[in-house]
Amino acid sequence: MSDEFLYTTTDDPRARPLVDELIHEYDSRYGDVPGREGAVVELHRYPPALFQPPHGNFLLLIRNGETIGGGGFKLFDAQTAELKRVWTRHDLRRQGLARKVLIELEAQVLRQGYSRIFLTTGFRQPEAEGLYLGHGYSRLEDPEVDSGPVRILPFEKHLGRGTDAPYAPHQATASPDARRAVGA
Repeated sequence: MSDEFLYTTTDDPRARPLVDELIHEYDSRYGDVPGREGAVVELHRYPPALFQPPHGNFLLLIRNGETIGGGGFKLFDAQTAELKRVWTRHDLRRQGLARKVLIELEAQVLRQGYSRIFLTTGFRQPEAEGLYLGHGYSRLEDPEVDSGPVRILPFEKHLGRGTDAPYAPHQATASPDARRAVGA
């Protein structure tokens, strides 16, 4: 089993399995919520350029040539990157893959000079909520407060700069085809 990260773009054909699963998952979890836009609309809300250096990045987790996870980030403000689309393939869940993706995204966020991460997840994604709370993220509002038919749960994490992540504001260190092997 060989896992590696591939830094690429959201419109890379290898990202298609990730996008297809996101559309299916979001529609199955939130399809009955009144006033909600469909997953296709949501996923196309952000143009691919937002997830490219110098302000963003997008990665896929590849195993033996197949996309099994991924995620990205974009500029939120001068100090903050916003994580989007952290995902793992449905048949490979509960193996720590989302954690691997999250850790790699956090490292890249630091390498690109950000000191804070912001993200949101939906109220019908307890797995995501557990992942973020278990990795040092803080919830920004009371999840019991009703904010309309689609409750969004915002989180943040302040990152420290270690010796392996020198400060270089919004400078990408991974080219679009950069690959990095990860432990299985």
